Amino acid sequence: MPKFIVFLGPPGAGKGTQAQLVAKEFDFPHISSGDIFRENIKNRTDLGLKAKGYMEQGDLVPDELTISMIQERLEREDCRDGAILDGFPRTPAQAKSLEKILADLGGQVNIVPFINVPEEVLVRRLSGRWICRAEGHVFHELHNPPKKAGICDYDGSELYQREDDEEETVKNRIKVYFQKTRPLIEYYQTAGLLKEIDGDKPINDVVEELKNVISQAI
Repeated sequence: MPKFIVFLGPPGAGKGTQAQLVAKEFDFPHISSGDIFRENIKNRTDLGLKAKGYMEQGDLVPDELTISMIQERLEREDCRDGAILDGFPRTPAQAKSLEKILADLGGQVNIVPFINVPEEVLVRRLSGRWICRAEGHVFHELHNPPKKAGICDYDGSELYQREDDEEETVKNRIKVYFQKTRPLIEYYQTAGLLKEIDGDKPINDVVEELKNVISQAI
């Protein structure tokens, strides 16, 4: 029976990176909803062209289109034994649609790791990024600070912060994530599938914990 894992986590939790590392460990494809959208749009598939039309108008892509793209991806040969899903589902309704797709493939969601990190840590991680104006070199106040504050080490140009990385914007992104995702977290919690992971640890420790809980579930 194919095994499927759904990764959840707020912006800044490192969910995408951890999902990729765990996918390699278990030899599962890492299926990111963003990658699926980009692939369909790039390849000008019928689904991609329809999705692009909504996106160009600033509208949300309807669930049925998103679900169709996910279904097509999960039906490919490399998902025969299972896959790791990142960025889908986002709502309980999408979760129910996913269950139906997986049941048709003879599989199910086996575990939902939720990588949780305190809000103040998320804000520090996300709002610490600075970029140089000349070449786009990236620095981080905590993890990769410039030798001289506000100045790029490589070309001496001014460092600036993108609007997306400003503290108030970051706080709002996190707030919106939890508002929108709480029903999905509760859905998987009620189903007994949610496993909370402490994401406020070194990445290697987080990955080890993820590998342990996933091994027990599959």
